[in-house]
Amino acid sequence: MKFNSPVQQAGTELVTELLTNPAAQADPYPTYQRMHAFGPAITGPDGELVIIGYRLADGALRDTRLPKQVGEMLVRMGYTNWRERPSLRLFFTSLGHLNPPEHTRLRRLVAGAFNARRVAALRPAVEQTVADALDRLSGECCFVDEFAYPVPVTVIGELLGIPSADRPMFQTLVRDWTGVVNAQDPATVEKADSAAVVIRDYLDDMAAYRRAHPRDDLISALVAPADGNPGLSAEEVTVMAGLLWAAGFETTTGLLANGLVALLDNPDQADRLRSEDGLAGPAVEELLRFDTPLQFLFARTAAEDMVVAGQPIAAGQRTMLVLGAANRDPEVFDEPDRLRLDRNGESPMSFGGGMHYCLGAALARLEAQVAFPALLRAFPKLALAGPGERRPGLALHGYVRLPIVA
Repeated sequence: MKFNSPVQQAGTELVTELLTNPAAQADPYPTYQRMHAFGPAITGPDGELVIIGYRLADGALRDTRLPKQVGEMLVRMGYTNWRERPSLRLFFTSLGHLNPPEHTRLRRLVAGAFNARRVAALRPAVEQTVADALDRLSGECCFVDEFAYPVPVTVIGELLGIPSADRPMFQTLVRDWTGVVNAQDPATVEKADSAAVVIRDYLDDMAAYRRAHPRDDLISALVAPADGNPGLSAEEVTVMAGLLWAAGFETTTGLLANGLVALLDNPDQADRLRSEDGLAGPAVEELLRFDTPLQFLFARTAAEDMVVAGQPIAAGQRTMLVLGAANRDPEVFDEPDRLRLDRNGESPMSFGGGMHYCLGAALARLEAQVAFPALLRAFPKLALAGPGERRPGLALHGYVRLPIVA
C-alpha cells in the first residue's frame, strides 16, 4: 500500500531516518516526537504500516488477525535458507515468533515457571544478588559489566541451572547472537552464526546432562516429560532454553542501564526513589516507558482486510509496532518526554502484549524494583564518568558500555 501525498511522504521519510540513521537509533525520541504529528500510524518506505500510537499498538498486539510471518520476512531479505543459518534458526523458531497452535503448546509448558507466586518467592534471592553486586562496585567502572549484566544473568542462570563459572562468557555471545534482531546484513548474521553455534552446542550438552542428572532447575523441567505429555523435542529444548537464557538478562540489562542514565539525568527523581518507600513499583513502570530496552516488534502481516482501533489495514500488509514511540504517545501520556516516577495511567508497552506478552516481565520488574533503590541508597553520589556506548541498531536498545563513578 503506497501513499504519495506530501504529508504522507514526510512521515515515510522519518521512518526511513529511524531505520537507517545510527544517530536517530541511539536517541530515537526526537524522531518519535516528530512522527506523532502524523497520527497513530505511518506508511513505511516499503508499504508497511508503522504503528506509533499507543491505542493502535495495543489493539494490534492483541489481534489474532495479525499473525507472525517471520519466515516470509527472512526470505524477503534474501535468506531463503534461513533455517540453515544457526543464528536465524535458533532465534526465529523460538516462542516469540510462533503462532498457535505451536505457540500455545510451548508457552503452556514454561509459563508456570514465571507465574506471580514463583517470581515473588525469588525476592530474597534477588535481594542477595543485588547486595553482592553492590559490594563489588567501587571507583570508576563499567556499570554494564559490573552490575547491569551480572545481576539478571545470576538470577536467570540460577533458574535455568547454568553453572556460575560458565555465565560470564555469554555476555558477548548473546549480544552477538541477538544482533540479528537489530540487523540482518551478511556480516551481522555471520558473526551471529558463530555465537549461535557455541550457544546451541552448550545448551545441547547441558540438556543431555540434565536428562541423565536432573536437578531442581528449569532445564531439567524442560527435558522431563510431565503428566503423560511427551514434552519438548531435543531441538525445542535447546531453542526454548536459548530464548529464556537470552531474554532473561538481555532486556533486563538494558532496563537497568537505560534506567540508571534516566535517573542520573533527572536527579530530583533519583532523590525521590532514594528516599520514598513504596515508589519502586511505579518508578520501574515509568523507567520502562521512558526508555524501553525493546523499541519495536516486526514480522506481523494482516491475514485479511481489517480495521484495528479505527485504522484500516489491508490483507497482506506488513506491520511494525514501535513500542518506544507508543510509550511516548502524547494522546495517552501527559508530558511524555518528561521522567515522572509517580506517573499514573496506562502501563507501558515495553513487554509487548496479547499472546506474546513477555514471559519474564514479572521477573524483570522484580529485579529492577530491588536494584534501583538499593543502588541509589548505597551510592548517594553515583555519577556517570563519561558518555555511554549505545548498542548499534534500534530494536534492542541499551548500552554496551556505561562508565560510572561509584
